[in-house]
Amino acid sequence: MWKTKYYILICLSVFILSKVQGQDLQQKIPISVVLDEISKIHSISFNYETSLLENLKIKPPLETLSLSAKIKNLENQTGFVFEQISPMVYSISKPLKLCGYIKDSELQTPLTGATIKSKYAYAITDENGYFEIALKSKSELLTIRHLGFKTIERQAKFFNLKECFTISMFVQQELIAPVLVETYIVKGIDKRKDWTTSIDYNRFSLLPGLIESDVLQTVQALPSILSVDETVSNINIRGGSNDQNLMLWDDIKMYQTGHFFGLISSFNPLMTQTAHVINNGSDVSLTDGVSGTIHMQTNQQIDSKFNSIFGLNFLNAELFSNIPIGNKSSLQIASRKSLDEVVRTPTYEVYFDRVTQDTEAESNVLNVTNSNQEFNFYDASLRWLYQPTDNDLIRLNFILINNNLGFNENATINGAAQSRRSNVSQNSLAVGLNYQRQWSKRLSTTLNIYDTEYKLEALNADVLNNQLQLQENIVSESSILLNNTYKKNQWQFNLGYQFTETEVINLNDIDLPRFVRRDEEILREHSAFGQAWYKNPSNDFSVRGGVRANYLSKFQKLIIEPRLSVRQSLGDNIEIEAQGEFKHQSTSQIVNFQNDFLGVEKRRWQLSDNDSIPVLQSKQVSLGITYKNSGWLLDAIGYFKKVDGITTQSQSFTTKYEFAKQKGNYDAFGLEFLCRKSFGNFNSWLSYSYINNTYTFEALEDRVFPSNFDITHSITLGTTFSNNSWNISAGLNYRIGKPTSVPLDGNEIVDDAINFDIANNERLLDYLRIDASALYKFKISNALRSEVGASVWNISDRENAINNYYRINNNDVVDKFSRFSLGLTTNAVLRVYF
Repeated sequence: MWKTKYYILICLSVFILSKVQGQDLQQKIPISVVLDEISKIHSISFNYETSLLENLKIKPPLETLSLSAKIKNLENQTGFVFEQISPMVYSISKPLKLCGYIKDSELQTPLTGATIKSKYAYAITDENGYFEIALKSKSELLTIRHLGFKTIERQAKFFNLKECFTISMFVQQELIAPVLVETYIVKGIDKRKDWTTSIDYNRFSLLPGLIESDVLQTVQALPSILSVDETVSNINIRGGSNDQNLMLWDDIKMYQTGHFFGLISSFNPLMTQTAHVINNGSDVSLTDGVSGTIHMQTNQQIDSKFNSIFGLNFLNAELFSNIPIGNKSSLQIASRKSLDEVVRTPTYEVYFDRVTQDTEAESNVLNVTNSNQEFNFYDASLRWLYQPTDNDLIRLNFILINNNLGFNENATINGAAQSRRSNVSQNSLAVGLNYQRQWSKRLSTTLNIYDTEYKLEALNADVLNNQLQLQENIVSESSILLNNTYKKNQWQFNLGYQFTETEVINLNDIDLPRFVRRDEEILREHSAFGQAWYKNPSNDFSVRGGVRANYLSKFQKLIIEPRLSVRQSLGDNIEIEAQGEFKHQSTSQIVNFQNDFLGVEKRRWQLSDNDSIPVLQSKQVSLGITYKNSGWLLDAIGYFKKVDGITTQSQSFTTKYEFAKQKGNYDAFGLEFLCRKSFGNFNSWLSYSYINNTYTFEALEDRVFPSNFDITHSITLGTTFSNNSWNISAGLNYRIGKPTSVPLDGNEIVDDAINFDIANNERLLDYLRIDASALYKFKISNALRSEVGASVWNISDRENAINNYYRINNNDVVDKFSRFSLGLTTNAVLRVYF
């Protein structure tokens, strides 16, 4: 009986199996028929090569399935890739496999741990530098990364898909100068082994009183860098005047640095990614800047992802966008516009009052009133990167900066109301082209060309006398620089040439009585430079030395400038460095009269004439020691600097020697000290600067006396808390008052002029400011994130005098006037990242 049941079961199983197989064979139909049916139902179309699907049969997916489920079913049955290339079109292709070896372009050694990432897959190279990755299509974007090397981003079709091949990665240039001290003050401020202090705003946390990544505010946190009048356009580095600083934006020299006529930086913080500060031992490729160099740079990497940032604070609105153009190019655009035309905030009012303080824009002469006071600013910047090959990189830069202040002067003349408008504007326009070529693993060339234009213009309407005065200061400069770099083992050599042509125009035009004076000067300079840089194999000793030879054709003057920087490690925790340099510059800012350009921006650029305005020449040496261990950092530097060729007109005299026109020099020796402690999410620091800064003017009554920038003692104390969501910072700034001259007590007036005592024998009251700021970062969605913040500047609302001057009134009595820094000033910001 059981045998009968057994045979029946076998026969039934065979029958069922044959029926199922028969049904499957019957249900399999040509894939083209299935695709046509799906196209009709879902109103889509498929793109594919006819030969790819020839003679292929599949089982149709159930009609009740969704479109995405049907596509998934087709992929499982065929092994093909179905990619949606538009809302109504799908492409069909065979899956691809990419394999290869990744090596160092210089040493040709395998790179272990390099990452290869596509939209759908991920791979890591092994000890031989080998990788395999599956791709869905030739258009899929691959990103190859390895620490210390330039990131490669290419579509799969640009690689060899037929066989495994070798991919060479180029060393990131920043490896030339690895970090010596990370988090020098706060996160994002580092001291590097190329003897510069760098600021990286991609990693930056926060400084007291700041909610914007304002470069020229940030650098003032460093020892021996401050502004005696609290403006970013008047930064003093180791006792030098502001015009002695070389300001570079992506290798373009800038003659305008501030908005609000100096209160905030004119360089868009969303565009500027890094900054390098050089006090001494400059690279020989750099000219000008006898006191120091601040080199601001935009992002130097091609970003293949679109992103955008919108920001709004109490002063301006700003926008930044990164726009990829294919896989080899990207465009960055940034703009900023003041809010005065829409709304005038309390913060704006405080800034406006500070700018117009004791100027004709604030209060006019008797019987004249001002009205319709307006101030606005804007800037726009662009950076285009194009990398046609792995060995070539092209960068194009553009920047536009504008400040404009205007007001009406009103008076009643002969019983009739009269009104005329006065205004002052400050504009910059610059274009730069940079080309880098890697000829071989050892030899590279950089070509940099720029043209920069600066214009300061004031139209001063005298409504009482029916007079109009036009003043202009124009600087036009073009430059071309060629720099060749050769590397071999521990050596790096540089050889280059630079040509610069600078034109300065000064115009004074008065309509009644008619007077016109226009001065135009041009100076051409040829420079050749060479440099060698050696680093021993253990990287505990480094020396860089070079010479720059400059020829000023107009004066037939040759200036030789040697430069040297040395660093030696003593164990793991101590570094000693020594630096020295000679530098020169041919432009300076002078003040003829305090009421020039409505007194708002009274400084004008002037070319050297090699006589009354000499070529500035400096000599500087410094010696420093750094100790770092267990979160502690102690850094001390002593220096001596001598600058020849200064003039009284360039030194911002407002008391004695305000109208003098003499040339001289200054000697400055000082000490910079920084103590920083990192613990957990906190960074706390104390910095102290000492300087003895002395003028020598042989032709003046007071031959030797303290400099106007002799801030003998200054102290900064601060702490910052930083985590993934919060940045909070608070700090204190203290310094003794700047030197000033006062009328001689009991004999204030002689021959209808103020009779001053010994020059700069008094000081203003000490300067003290307490600031705080906070930023909170949060995620809105997967595609959006945001941050909000607030700051308070000068929390105690202390009235800090930054300058004074004296005038004789109608009663033959000397009146004292003072200019003050910002009082209690609040600000808030909102940024959204797309």
